[in-house]
Amino acid sequence: MATAAMLRMASTPWAFRWVRPLGGIDIKSRLFSSEYNDRLRNIGISAHIDSGKTTLTERILFYTGRISAIHDVRGKDGVGAKMDSMDLEREKGITIQSAATFCRWKDSHINIIDTPGHVDFTIEVERALRVLDGGILVLCGVSGVQSQSLTVDRQMKRYNIPRLAFVNKLDRQGSNPDKVIGQLRDQLKLNAAALQIPMGLENDHVGVIDLIEKKAYTFDGERGELVKEGPIPVEYQELVEKKTAELVEKLSDADDEIAEIFLMEEKPDEEALKAAIRQPFSAEEQKESGQGNMFENRCVGTNIPPEYYSSCEKGSIDAFTEGALVGCEVEGVRVVLQDGAAHAVDSSDQAFRTCMANAVRETMKKSNPSILEPVMTVQVEAPADFQGTVVAGLNRRMGMIQSSDMNDDGSGIKIQAEVPLANMFGYSTELRSQTQGKGEFTMEYLKHTQVPRNTQEELMK
Repeated sequence: MATAAMLRMASTPWAFRWVRPLGGIDIKSRLFSSEYNDRLRNIGISAHIDSGKTTLTERILFYTGRISAIHDVRGKDGVGAKMDSMDLEREKGITIQSAATFCRWKDSHINIIDTPGHVDFTIEVERALRVLDGGILVLCGVSGVQSQSLTVDRQMKRYNIPRLAFVNKLDRQGSNPDKVIGQLRDQLKLNAAALQIPMGLENDHVGVIDLIEKKAYTFDGERGELVKEGPIPVEYQELVEKKTAELVEKLSDADDEIAEIFLMEEKPDEEALKAAIRQPFSAEEQKESGQGNMFENRCVGTNIPPEYYSSCEKGSIDAFTEGALVGCEVEGVRVVLQDGAAHAVDSSDQAFRTCMANAVRETMKKSNPSILEPVMTVQVEAPADFQGTVVAGLNRRMGMIQSSDMNDDGSGIKIQAEVPLANMFGYSTELRSQTQGKGEFTMEYLKHTQVPRNTQEELMK
């Protein structure tokens, strides 16, 4: 329900539901506008399964005027959430494939990607992260940081994606946002601090207080669709001062201006706080390009006419796409074109392209190529009583055990292994059976390695 405050609702003191008209936008004239692109953002929403990602997306779409009514995830009202387009998603109440939508907020156009939370669909999250400008890591206010939360956070760190942690389900029995923030610091090693604090928890949860704008937001209506903005209640003033000081202290670790204000025991204004939060993500970083294929032309003054150079390059790309063994794509190859020959009648763009592709394939066959397969880092958490069974199961799947650690009280174990992705299919069902439903695992891509020789021979038949 804290979604409305997170989106910075307009400053009106009474209840409202603001709907922004979506019509009348000249897409053609604005599509290639630099000003429009500066206001365009791709945002992904990721979390552990059943943390409320799709429900959060439904609220964002409603509060921004993209949809006119809020519907349930499981489709109890016969409609279902907008992002759950598959019948199976509405029946099970989970997201199976990434879904994209958009909304407009003030002058910004926001593309939203709702990703699956189940470990079996981790690859869907990985694909979505490659195009994101920022992410929302949704956490359950009761369960806090869970196994898939760790995986998603590692993925976001790998792609250097700035993210906002959204603590959901504050109206649930046992919710504790302070505990969740502590887990963000201890388990995810993040310099986390609250931007908002709840007004009441569990059945007493009525709204949130924004620590930046120093305003209180309460939610009325059957689904919290009516938002009221007002001053901070007197009984929360002391807590607001404490949490604001904590926020300033955390920001001082990343921003020199805030650090100076903190040391002088002064209070930063709203603009200074916003600038400090924004600062770590505003600087452009130069990143090394990936190790892809390379085509180098050394044909200056040779027998190949210059107009056919591009055809030779296209031919090498064709060979990389199909490969030399089983049609798999080839990466990390450097092709150097030194010389060739042309015929006054028979030479053409297509002839040079085909000739180059065949030459590259023949060369690759003579270079003893290998088929590679993806290997995943797998982390399993289970009760200590099942350690032997879990390790044996990973060994059967050709896994290499990297570590096996007992937790502090000796009741559980954490096992890390490297396992080929091809051997991981169906593992979630097997693990549940091995641990009586008490075990869970996460996995993420680690590297590509050569498949066993007998497997390569089988694939080439």
